[in-house]
Amino acid sequence: MRIAISSDHGGNNLRREIMHLLDELNISYEDFGPQSADSVDYPDYAKPVSEGVASGEFDKGILICGTGIGMSIAANKVKGIRCALVHDVFSAKATRCHNDSNVLSMGERVIGPGLAREIVQTWLGTEFEGGRHARRIEKITELEQ
Repeated sequence: MRIAISSDHGGNNLRREIMHLLDELNISYEDFGPQSADSVDYPDYAKPVSEGVASGEFDKGILICGTGIGMSIAANKVKGIRCALVHDVFSAKATRCHNDSNVLSMGERVIGPGLAREIVQTWLGTEFEGGRHARRIEKITELEQ
């Protein structure tokens, strides 16, 4: 599994925490920054992660900003991306099982590092169920046409 990860300035600390987790889990990732705490525009950081996942270069993406909202909105503008804004473990599991989300968005100002680690582990470890959910994903894909 190969992960693309990025944040804006509001998600820098949590992004670093999640990169430590990925290291612990021996999961390969590419960090798209930013590398400083200077204010940046979240769409600029959501774009390379989303495009990398949509192209197949990466299996999944993780985006973090202050609330996770801006990143998720920007990511979902990229064709082929199903980005889920998640702040609890149940939703992390459900969005993989039912929605086959390929990008996860979280907010550093909303959740702490312990919960974020649990969310990421659950999200990465949960498979898409397919079945009736596949039909619904096909309908989402049709909306992009």
